[in-house]
Amino acid sequence: MQRIFAEAVSARGSLSLQQQRGCVLFSRKLVHSDTALVDEDDGFIPKMPPFDYTPPPYTGPSAAEIMRKRQQHGNKMRSGALYQVLAAESLCSQKDINSHRIHNLERLAVMMIYNCCGQLNLVDGKMQYLFDENGRRYLDAFGGIATVCCGHCHPEVVDAIVNQTKRLQHSTVLYLNNAIADFAEALASKLPGDLKVVFFTNSGTEANELAMMIARLYTGCHDIISLRNGYHGNAAATMGATAQCNYKFNVVQTGVHHALNPDQYRGVFGSDGIKYARDVEDLIAYGTCGRVAGFIAEAIQGVGGILELAPGYLPAVYGSIRKAGGLCIADEVQSGFARTGSHFWGFEAHGVVPDIVTMAKGIGNGIPIGAVVTTPTIARVLTHRTYFNTFGGNPVCTAGGLAVLKVLEKDKLQQNAYSVGSYLKERLTVLKEKHESNSSDTLSVTFMANSGFIDFVIGDVRGRGLMLGVELVTDRVLKTPANVETLHIMDQMKELGVLIGKGGFHGNVFRMTPPLCFTKEDAGLFFISFIF
Repeated sequence: MQRIFAEAVSARGSLSLQQQRGCVLFSRKLVHSDTALVDEDDGFIPKMPPFDYTPPPYTGPSAAEIMRKRQQHGNKMRSGALYQVLAAESLCSQKDINSHRIHNLERLAVMMIYNCCGQLNLVDGKMQYLFDENGRRYLDAFGGIATVCCGHCHPEVVDAIVNQTKRLQHSTVLYLNNAIADFAEALASKLPGDLKVVFFTNSGTEANELAMMIARLYTGCHDIISLRNGYHGNAAATMGATAQCNYKFNVVQTGVHHALNPDQYRGVFGSDGIKYARDVEDLIAYGTCGRVAGFIAEAIQGVGGILELAPGYLPAVYGSIRKAGGLCIADEVQSGFARTGSHFWGFEAHGVVPDIVTMAKGIGNGIPIGAVVTTPTIARVLTHRTYFNTFGGNPVCTAGGLAVLKVLEKDKLQQNAYSVGSYLKERLTVLKEKHESNSSDTLSVTFMANSGFIDFVIGDVRGRGLMLGVELVTDRVLKTPANVETLHIMDQMKELGVLIGKGGFHGNVFRMTPPLCFTKEDAGLFFISFIF
């Protein structure tokens, strides 16, 4: 990508507001003519696509008041930005980086702790857009962490929830209710083989906890194998299965072995899934009694940075696990419900059929519901005692879930995820390849910060459908994570009206998981905002 150097900036006199905030400067040649999302009169500021909705005036408390209450009474969650700053400081201490870059990282880090992670008071949503307290519209490219699939406040989903709430809000599964039975039947019809028995939960963590317990009860074994870099929840068993230190507390976590991650970008075997799979065989042979309860994995690691498992890995591992008497669990909390476009479930792209499938997020388009689906034979193990979930499968959530399935089908959202996602991935891949073709310009994208330049390149573009990831690095050979720069771009995209997530162990991967009603015009806006 072409730079506009400091001389060019100084020739214009003073920096614009966007440049003072640290905007990326590019040649106008990068603003493609195939989109009408740029306003030349405003100096090439990306424009939102037309949208026929205006939210009602907001009369609630301000963002500052909400933040005061949250700090006093809410969750004291450590800032993701702060974690990445600490990671950056560790990186700087280990690498021979010039003092100018370190100085810029420190300055950006201080800004990002406050700006990127909060202070945005969202009060309305409609389809792929969100609105703040002042009525400003934002393009939601994160979908509430891969949760909103049909679109914010989709009228058919809202109507189903409201209508059910008016009739019966809660009864527990001790009694019969058609909403629960109808959704279980519809959900089972979307799964292959004998996966026909559905247990409803309230979240993905609950679903994975239940799945791991079922595997242990059914097999009589305790050992579970999961993948490094994976995320499966934050309760007792699922925290054990999760394999990223920043999501694990210092509590007892037993019976889980973490296998080598089949990472096609940073992994030691590249895209050779069979070689990675041998590590699972070694874990069974050297870390267990030779028998295991099961194996749990995401087909595309979401929190881990939109990492799609290497081809051939899952079929090989499923064979090894079943040979050792274990069950295969597919965690579809993020990749399920048509998000990948090519398939309804992420595991289908690997040609395997799990013994247990877990799901949440997209299952309810934002309402709290999860599910575990397994075979009648395996499900029977829960009849040996009383398994009960007070709110799992309540009429309101299951009515909403059934409406989600109907909307996905009626609006052809799986097809849309495939076409729009492929379009956006292609444009991002071309941008990455443009970097690679210019070997003399290794650090090819430049930030203008108040005190100088900060550089990064696109290291990898990956994912399927509307579950895409872009990994930023400062050096293509060393693959040094551009974590602080990633936070900076997130903040700048927010200023331009585009909300995006980040992930990966180093926090240097953009996660694009928008509502599946995302259009090509939205993808164009995202792309231009990314390179702007």
